[in-house]
Amino acid sequence: MRGWWREIAGLVLPVACGGCGRPRSELCEGCRAALYGAAPQRVRPAPEPVGLPVVHAAAAYENAVRAVLLAHKERGALPLSRALGSALAGAVRAGTGQKGGPGPLLLVPVPSARRAVAARGHDPARRIALAAAGELRRGGIPARVVPVLRQRRPVTDQSGLGASQRQANLAGALEVVAGGERLLAAERVVLVDDLMTTGASLREAARAVEAAGGGRRRPGSGTGQAAVVAASPTAFAINRNC
Repeated sequence: MRGWWREIAGLVLPVACGGCGRPRSELCEGCRAALYGAAPQRVRPAPEPVGLPVVHAAAAYENAVRAVLLAHKERGALPLSRALGSALAGAVRAGTGQKGGPGPLLLVPVPSARRAVAARGHDPARRIALAAAGELRRGGIPARVVPVLRQRRPVTDQSGLGASQRQANLAGALEVVAGGERLLAAERVVLVDDLMTTGASLREAARAVEAAGGGRRRPGSGTGQAAVVAASPTAFAINRNC
C-alpha cells in the first residue's frame, strides 16, 4: 500500500528533479545526462574481491547520480525507477554485448535485507531491474527478472564497514531459493544492483549463483557478468588503463 500511495502522490503533487531539485521536472535533462548520457564502463573496486564478476556501471556515484539513487531508495521517489532502469539497461548491454539470442537474458537482482525492504516500502534493486528488463525488451533483447536470491541469515548494516569487513559480513549470507537453480541453468545470467562500492554484495551473489550451478560455471571461477547503475568514482579510475 505504501508503494502505491507514493506512486499516486507522484502523479498529483508538484515534483522536483530527483538530482538537482529543479521544480516541475521529475528528472531534468542535465541530470539525465549525468545518469546515462555517457557510455557505461567496466568498473573495479580497490581492492577487488576474489570471485567478483565482470561489472559494468552506467555512472559514477557522485553529485546528481548519488542524489537520484538516494531519492529513489530512501525517499520513495519511485517514478525515478524508469530513468534508473534505462541506465541499468545500458550497463547490461555494455557487459553482455547481446542483441538477442536463444533464450532470455536473466537479470538477477541482489536482494535487500527484509527489514530494509519493510522500512522503505519497496526493494530498490528489484524495481530498477524490472524497469531495465522492459527497456531491454523494447530494444529487441529478450530479458526478464528472476529474483531467485534471498538472505539466508541476517547481516549487519553495511554503512561504515570497510571492504574486508563487508566481505566478512556477507560471506555465506545469500542463497538461491528452492527451484531457482533450474532457472539459472542458462549461460545468459547477469547479476544486477543499484550501486557497487566495495563489490562485496556482488561477489556474494556470484558465489551463491555458482554454488547453485547457475550458468554452469565452475565455483570460485569469478566468471560471469554484473551490471549496476552506479559505482564509486575510484572504481572507474582504477580501470582507466584496462
